[in-house]
Amino acid sequence: MKFARHAVLSLLLPMAAHTQDAIPTFTRSYSAGASTGSSVSYTVVGKDPSQGGTTTIPTVLVPLTLIFEGSSIRTVSATAETEKVVRSPLFSKYAFSSGATQYTDALLRTTFNKAGMEGWHTLLGQPKIESKMIHIPAGFGYVLPVKKSGHELAVVDVEFLQKEIFKQFSAAPGTLYVFLTKNTTFYADGDGTVCCSTGTHGVDAGSGQSFVLGSYFDAGVVEHSDDVQPLSQQLAEFFYDPLHQPLARPARGVAAPGNVFPAWLRPGTALTTGGCGGTGIGTQYFLLQPTNINPKNNVPASIASAAVLHGVTYHLQNAATLAWHTGSADLGTVYSFPDAKALTTAAAPCPARGRNPYSAVDKPATPAVPFDGKGHGHQLIGYWAGYGAAGSTFPLREVSPQWDVIIVAFATPDKNAPEGTMQFHTPAGLDTEAFKADIAYLKSQGKKVMISLGGGGQHFTLADPARVPNYISSVTQIVTEYGFDGIDIDFESPSLSIELGDTDFKHPTTPSIVNLISAMRQLKERFGPKFMLSLVPEGTQTPGGFPSYGGQFGSYLPILYGVRDILSFVDTQSYNTPPLLGLDGNIYQPGTVDYHVAMTELLLHGFAVGGDPKQIFPPTPASQVATGFLTGDTNPEIVQAAMRTLLTGKTEPGSHYKVVKPGGYPDFLGAMFWTIDADRRGNYNYSNVVGPLLHGSPGVK
Repeated sequence: MKFARHAVLSLLLPMAAHTQDAIPTFTRSYSAGASTGSSVSYTVVGKDPSQGGTTTIPTVLVPLTLIFEGSSIRTVSATAETEKVVRSPLFSKYAFSSGATQYTDALLRTTFNKAGMEGWHTLLGQPKIESKMIHIPAGFGYVLPVKKSGHELAVVDVEFLQKEIFKQFSAAPGTLYVFLTKNTTFYADGDGTVCCSTGTHGVDAGSGQSFVLGSYFDAGVVEHSDDVQPLSQQLAEFFYDPLHQPLARPARGVAAPGNVFPAWLRPGTALTTGGCGGTGIGTQYFLLQPTNINPKNNVPASIASAAVLHGVTYHLQNAATLAWHTGSADLGTVYSFPDAKALTTAAAPCPARGRNPYSAVDKPATPAVPFDGKGHGHQLIGYWAGYGAAGSTFPLREVSPQWDVIIVAFATPDKNAPEGTMQFHTPAGLDTEAFKADIAYLKSQGKKVMISLGGGGQHFTLADPARVPNYISSVTQIVTEYGFDGIDIDFESPSLSIELGDTDFKHPTTPSIVNLISAMRQLKERFGPKFMLSLVPEGTQTPGGFPSYGGQFGSYLPILYGVRDILSFVDTQSYNTPPLLGLDGNIYQPGTVDYHVAMTELLLHGFAVGGDPKQIFPPTPASQVATGFLTGDTNPEIVQAAMRTLLTGKTEPGSHYKVVKPGGYPDFLGAMFWTIDADRRGNYNYSNVVGPLLHGSPGVK
């Protein structure tokens, strides 16, 4: 049970508890306040401080060697880092403010800092070393070379890795397994766009085994993430939440195993300030600490505490304490450890969700910049989010005149109909005939209005060729009834995943991909040459095919290649994406001008699919390529800088990526935004500046 966000917390009461594999734990509870009469509890590793004494947890340290399969075999091994980890403050004594001890013991002693606790300790035993090898098939991870440091960064499906690990281990009651990777970051939910963390922790649901998975990072691989810092973060989170089950997927309304705290606001950078961090020790997917400073989809980074031991400098995660999460006066006012200055106040509660105070009928305070439609071929493309409750959107005809292509979101797979069947309903609160009239009006103004098929969270398959007619007939009905100019394909991961053995993007064998290409070509033939077809893949589905090809990585490449002669445009989502490799051999993290430019130029220039020089994806004409932006994940300055760089080839101040093609791509199509609605709520903060930039830029005569 959660406690009220503004409750006054009372004295903690000790209770006994045990994890599934009998690692010693204790549970404390506290009152949620007199107004509710309820109490909340959490479980921590060790024996209750009131019992005193030293608890030693038998530990097995397992350095992992990850073998990545694909066009070439690449190996990333943590074996050489084993001794460094054992000699670090994670396992060896270091002079913390609470005494000379291990990192996690000092964390607990700082948390429960009371008189008479001098002899209370919770220690990791001298670890037994047991090395293991894990094979990572194509589609479950990839390796990026770090050009400036000469190292490599691995990106792996954390759930796949956890399952593979425990195929090789039997449960050892009372023992903690610490799995060590090297220069590895992870994505969750089997989706490369849900990235990144540097590990996981808790109880493996299948075996009941307590474990921690974390990485050792060489200096220079990721800024502000060095040596044992990522592993120290996972250990700290495990000691604070030992019953967490990473693979648990409870039914709706059922609490997941582990501690639950009030949802907290993330302190941090401009891109994350004000975002809800979660209701646990870490954020939901990434297990980030409040002290992690990385924006969306970047490799975790955090200002560390340095600890010199045996003449070596180690970096330790500044973890938020339980006092920070609970605000409990009984736990004191030290909100972070080891550096008490990293967080100086308790967590700010995430505000209760309520109705958005913005009404769709409200008029923006700033007028839209006029546009007469006379540009030079560059286009501003946007999604009109026509779903939600009545009153949650505005009439289609009221979009800013700066938008050249308006894509209505979404027509979705009909789960109650045969495979391939799509459905679309007039948005709630809008009259069907008025909606159709709005589409006709925009078209009369020279705009293109398309319908997007799919959307995030919508799983699409077209594996049976006999079901292709369902797809064609249902899409035909939607397009014809509403008068759309064409269709936009937005089938996101795990839809359209490349099957094992399908290695040639020019001749795909994955049924859903083959059948979708066929269906798109049939629709084009049915409606004629003016019918528009666009693709809006996630980052994993197009540029993700550069370092690795298989599964979700590069899954849109065979589609793009298969419809290249009838395609209107492709606009990769440059926000639903993990860190990836540019043509210059450098890794770029999402959210920057460099990332947007580097990932877009992969399509413009062409690249070796999966790093295989025998599989070259050809350049896509610049007039068919746009860059996709998320309004809540960027700012107008970043977008403008990316557009100028791509159009002219000139690197902007503060950026590093240099466009490969001299002079850039003056016939580059433009920018796509999710969403037109958010732009309107922001007083046209994107369309009023990016639209004129694109429309005023010269094209190729």
